[in-house]
Amino acid sequence: MIVILFPILILNIMETNINQKQVLTFKEALIYTGFSKSTLYKKTSNGDISFYKPNGKMIFFDRLELEAWLKRKRIKSNHELEIEAASYVTFKGKK
Repeated sequence: MIVILFPILILNIMETNINQKQVLTFKEALIYTGFSKSTLYKKTSNGDISFYKPNGKMIFFDRLELEAWLKRKRIKSNHELEIEAASYVTFKGKK
């Protein structure tokens, strides 16, 4: 039982530390995003995600930039769409 819980405990500690850091290593970015290695490499090589390479080899990410990238292309809930539609119909009818 302890053997199974130990990796989970380490992962939880790592996630807590990652959320407190401003700059993430490649491995930390994997944990933060949940992406596989190949997916994150592909996104960096295609220029989909911004990253930093100060010494020409290791890749680093700004945690806030990564978070903003993850939050782009937000899909509205049905409730939000209904409110927008009702508002549009209400205000369009008053013109």
